[in-house]
Amino acid sequence: MIIRKLFKFENAHIVRGCSSVKCRSSLHGHSYQVELLFESNFLDNGQMVYDFGLMKQNMKDIIDCFDHSIAIWSGDEEKYIADMQLHSDRWVLLPVSPSAEQFSRVIFVFIDKLLSLTTTINGEREVKLHSVIVHETATGYAQAFREDAYSQNMGEIDLNEIEFSHEIQKSWQDARLFDKIKNSESFLNPKSV
Repeated sequence: MIIRKLFKFENAHIVRGCSSVKCRSSLHGHSYQVELLFESNFLDNGQMVYDFGLMKQNMKDIIDCFDHSIAIWSGDEEKYIADMQLHSDRWVLLPVSPSAEQFSRVIFVFIDKLLSLTTTINGEREVKLHSVIVHETATGYAQAFREDAYSQNMGEIDLNEIEFSHEIQKSWQDARLFDKIKNSESFLNPKSV
């Protein structure tokens, strides 16, 4: 069975090297929708694959990192990176270009890692992240599966190369959220959300 949870965020970026002159040369923004699809052949004690309420915690914090922020590719010009960081309180520095395709891969890696570190408490079994869909516009989206997210051919996503601005970090419910994900520390799902 597959379940789906929808999140939304507003984000600005430049996608260097793309075909469209506007997209590769001008800072612009999108109203993104992100779909997280989870799968399991089992149901928990509440007869669910995974309680949607549990996603309102750390998973939502991860998606919200991109909300009202600028996504910056670390391979861009140093002056551009410094200017964006100087003039925006909320920014995310990524080791890959912030295209919809790469957003779907980055978010997959984050949520997959977070899910693997989460201690379940209600009989959840073999819950896996099936895919992540990132809608950049009403008519266009990218969907990443496990093999895409960890593909070296599409650019390595090393969590140690991702940086969140101080302003973003202050918004996390768990101040050590990103460090726990990078250092493989467990999370416990609370009994009530």
